[in-house]
Amino acid sequence: MDTPRRSSQPNRLAAETSPYLRQHADNPVAWQPWDGAALAVARAEDKPILLSIGYSACHWCHVMAHESFEDETVAAIMNRLYVCLKVDREERPDLDKIYQAAHNLLARRAGGWPLTMFLDPHDLTPFFGGTYFPKSARFGLPAFPDLLVQVEHYYREHRDELAEQAPRLRAALAEQETQGAAASGAPPKTLLDQAVAELTKQFDAHNGGFGDAPKFPHPTSIRRLLLAAAEDDDSDALRMATFTLQAMCDRGLSDHLEGGFFRYSVDGQWHIPHFEKMLYDNAQLIPLYAEAFRATREPRFREAARLSADWVIRDMQSPSGAYYSTLDADSEGEEGAFYLWQRADFEAPLDGEERLVAVPYFGINGPPNFEGHAYHLMIATPLSMLSEQLGLSLTEAQKRVDGARGKLTAVRARRPRPGRDEKILTAWNSLMIKGMARAGRLLGLPPLQDSARRAFTAVQNTLWNGQRLAAVTKDGRTSSYGYLDDYAFLLDAAIEMLISEWRDADLAFAQALAHRLVDDFADTTGGGFFFTPTDHETLLYRPKPFSDDALPSGNGVAAASLLRLSHLLGEPTFEAVALAAIQAGCANAARYASSHGALLEALEDALAPPPFIILRGEGRELAAWHARAQQQFAPRRSVFAIPSSARNLPAGLAARAPIGPIVAYACHGLACEAPITDAQAFDELLKRTAALESVTEGAHP
Repeated sequence: MDTPRRSSQPNRLAAETSPYLRQHADNPVAWQPWDGAALAVARAEDKPILLSIGYSACHWCHVMAHESFEDETVAAIMNRLYVCLKVDREERPDLDKIYQAAHNLLARRAGGWPLTMFLDPHDLTPFFGGTYFPKSARFGLPAFPDLLVQVEHYYREHRDELAEQAPRLRAALAEQETQGAAASGAPPKTLLDQAVAELTKQFDAHNGGFGDAPKFPHPTSIRRLLLAAAEDDDSDALRMATFTLQAMCDRGLSDHLEGGFFRYSVDGQWHIPHFEKMLYDNAQLIPLYAEAFRATREPRFREAARLSADWVIRDMQSPSGAYYSTLDADSEGEEGAFYLWQRADFEAPLDGEERLVAVPYFGINGPPNFEGHAYHLMIATPLSMLSEQLGLSLTEAQKRVDGARGKLTAVRARRPRPGRDEKILTAWNSLMIKGMARAGRLLGLPPLQDSARRAFTAVQNTLWNGQRLAAVTKDGRTSSYGYLDDYAFLLDAAIEMLISEWRDADLAFAQALAHRLVDDFADTTGGGFFFTPTDHETLLYRPKPFSDDALPSGNGVAAASLLRLSHLLGEPTFEAVALAAIQAGCANAARYASSHGALLEALEDALAPPPFIILRGEGRELAAWHARAQQQFAPRRSVFAIPSSARNLPAGLAARAPIGPIVAYACHGLACEAPITDAQAFDELLKRTAALESVTEGAHP
């Protein structure tokens, strides 16, 4: 292997705050950030742009950097033929969305990271691209140095052909975002059934999850199944959801010592993960496990949610209260090194009683499951089975596992830790704020709700200037832009915070976010929301994504949040915009419904407005009624506990006025039933607005 050499002079990335960009600041490649100066150089010199998009925790980004970007010979070719731009996809999701979509059209296959695209410098249209390219030809891929020469030669020799191709590509990209506008009539309920049918077809009945390796969690798909189970008494949907959740938390996707879920499994059995930990994955999985616990009363789901939330609070929450972004997959130059065990090292810190339980529990008595005779921990034998085999009480077996876990965690703490990307991203923080608040409420864990409150306050203090949101802050430098996901996810989180604990200021903030979301992002002609605001820099095209990827669709979350806010306020200010977005997205969803989970959730809310309950009262009685409303499986129901002392409420909300010590108003959409002041009647209301009892009762272990 070649010894990597560093440039004696850092490139322009040295002035950036992104950990990913700074990882490349000492490369011999003359990297530049995406900005006006770099684009001007490319146009002036008529050099094609080599655009490389990745992120700090990306393993194959590290591999390509070590092989090619740290190599002076490869760097010399790049510098001679191209203007080379590096982009952190977490800081610039707009560029990532645009060029991932372009890659899909050009290569006819899914993209990924690192994304390697070659652009015409004059109009930024890509004409060739791929993901990881090796330095020497292998894996059926060409050698990167040879590819660099061939692509640049093609650019010089085929200018007329590229000029004809560019407008066709831009039109094809724009068409992907406008097809939904042609839909007419009421949004079809059949899309909800279609999504479940697609997931049923994709479901892996042996291992859980959907499709083959590599296997991703797909939290919006699992939630679609939970919602189907709740609304339609679909026992098959509940079985698919809970079997998948069980496999993910028991096998190798979960960190069984410190909590948290890894990015995905490289195999189809959830045994060996890609070891990076992303904030957004955990933000979606923590509340999903909390909801699954409410649906089934399965203790393992509660424990998975709690352990992962504890990891987030301990390792990913900054002193300011906001959440960091990612943990790297690599440490000491090896993927997964922090998490792997040799059997002798595993057994050494444990006493005999702990070893007797922990070794079979974590699968150390079987053959190694990782290269180098190493073990990645998973629950190989259920504790209930082990306790029976060993003649121990379940309590004693759990005590021994907990003791072993503590000692093993202490040993692991002495290892070099994976790198942590400490960017604060508004969209990802918003997902975690909602996830923590929801899980804390459903599981009765106040520390989770306290964590959400600290993060919510930090985001408002650092990323909201009173008028607009910023997408990212790092080391005191804050971006001047925010995207659809930032506004939609934070509005969703603000509503969840109002459900957890009513604060008048949070309602005012939610209203301000909603107005800015509509003003800056809504497509007033075709319906839906663009990903970039009206005054954003002009790029190749303006995306308007309706489908989920690793994150839920911003269009779906925006529509659902605006509907909920409109219903809460008791007036239709935002309802029409939300319905137009749902209508615009339905034609896209009809092609592949199961990839539109967030949009379908908004569609379901439009077709059958979910129940929400407004409580008015004070003190212990208000808190007690609010707590009682958290005990059932009711994933679509919202309960707002508004103190009688609340002031300056909007007129529609103020109409649900206090009556005596406590009162409940049950509403659907913009209509409310007669007020309820009797505890027994309130319990009947909760029973009536929860999911079908057979779902909860029939799913007990």
